[in-house]
Amino acid sequence: MVDQESNFVANPVVPGLGDKAVKEVTTRLNEKFEDKLGSTIGGTVASYFENVLKNQPSPDDNYLKQMSRVRTEKDLDVLYREIFDYMAKHYHVSALTGAAKFVGQDIAEKMNPITTLGSMQVHINYAKAHKRSSMNVNELRDDLYTEFGGLYYGIHRLMMYPANYDKPIYRFADYNSGMYSSRNAAFQKMIDKLTKADLALDGDLLSYDKNGDPRPAITDTEKALTALFSQNNILVTPRQLRSDLKQEKEQDFEKTQTYIAVTKLYKNQTGKEPMYAIMPEVIISGPKLSRDYNTNWYASRVNGRYETCMHRAKRIKI
Repeated sequence: MVDQESNFVANPVVPGLGDKAVKEVTTRLNEKFEDKLGSTIGGTVASYFENVLKNQPSPDDNYLKQMSRVRTEKDLDVLYREIFDYMAKHYHVSALTGAAKFVGQDIAEKMNPITTLGSMQVHINYAKAHKRSSMNVNELRDDLYTEFGGLYYGIHRLMMYPANYDKPIYRFADYNSGMYSSRNAAFQKMIDKLTKADLALDGDLLSYDKNGDPRPAITDTEKALTALFSQNNILVTPRQLRSDLKQEKEQDFEKTQTYIAVTKLYKNQTGKEPMYAIMPEVIISGPKLSRDYNTNWYASRVNGRYETCMHRAKRIKI
């Protein structure tokens, strides 16, 4: 896993990172700020941020020029923190006093685009929820860029949740596309077989906002389940169904009325044992990647490294 993410380098150089970062911040500035802060405040703060980028800490060596020179993810992360720190300290001098308090509270974490960090690319929110010691968010970010911290949080994310997978490749897939996404994709495939709904087998039974909270919109999976239960006279109310699906990121989802009903129907109607896990069909993209990939590519690459490692281990004489 570490080899796939970073070749065992705690803070690896990312080719072209500076240019990519500048392009991202200059072409999607307003969109990003309005998405995070809302249309009323977002556009105003984006204008101020753009001014800071072009003129601070000096016009000759402004933050935009410094950004073009970054070589590692940590370089970019620390630079963003410096920019947001400047904004928090100087924002009160502008006429935009309505946003000043808001900005001063959490602008750095709210707007910092570096959300996956370190040698195993762990999401900052996961690290916050599982801190190994008392530290503030900047100390936590710095910890993730160390060899020990990167491995600690990455291994925690990979292994510290129970799942009845028969092959390691499904954990590798989950690492890329979300906890239990391999199990949930199999659940979606069983629904597909029972309803011909042609669902996206992405392992997400609900849709989520950027904070990871379920959106109220009814998903295709939810609609297919409602129809399936109605056709088979299974009493699961919409409220109960939504409550069950909210557990999709936990092992206890397998104990819900919804999961049990689908697995029983699948076995009765197909004569086959219920599927527990399949490869989720998820596309991976982002400014740190040279091109788009999918979860199958990612998990297969990691699994190849795993099998090579296990083969070597068997030849070691103790």
